[in-house]
Amino acid sequence: MGTLNFPEETFVVVATGEEAKTFYVRSGSLEHDGDWTPGDLADQGPAGKSPSEQSPRESMEATFSKIIAEKLYDLAHKGKYERLILVADPDTLGEIRPLLHQEVSEKIVLEQAKTLTNSPVEDIEKSISQ
Repeated sequence: MGTLNFPEETFVVVATGEEAKTFYVRSGSLEHDGDWTPGDLADQGPAGKSPSEQSPRESMEATFSKIIAEKLYDLAHKGKYERLILVADPDTLGEIRPLLHQEVSEKIVLEQAKTLTNSPVEDIEKSISQ
């Protein structure tokens, strides 16, 4: 039995502007569910208008933030989770937050502005337990 005090099947997304890892809380621990990557962003743009001084990397990260928000809505709408923990680096969290549909926002039980995508599962569990 793990040490997380979140209900079973809480969905956890740990993201940056370049990748996201997904988990579910099961038996008090995080169980890896999958990885989300930007893929081919050529036919997708960031949400809204991009400032002219925005670098290609910043544009890609903004676009991936939009994709994350859309995936979270799609999964919530399909009933794939009832509770959400969202952990992302500060810039990505700032990009994602205004894009979240109310249906997703209402499911957030914890939000952390941290970069943890390359951290071991134990470190992610420790961070969200604090």
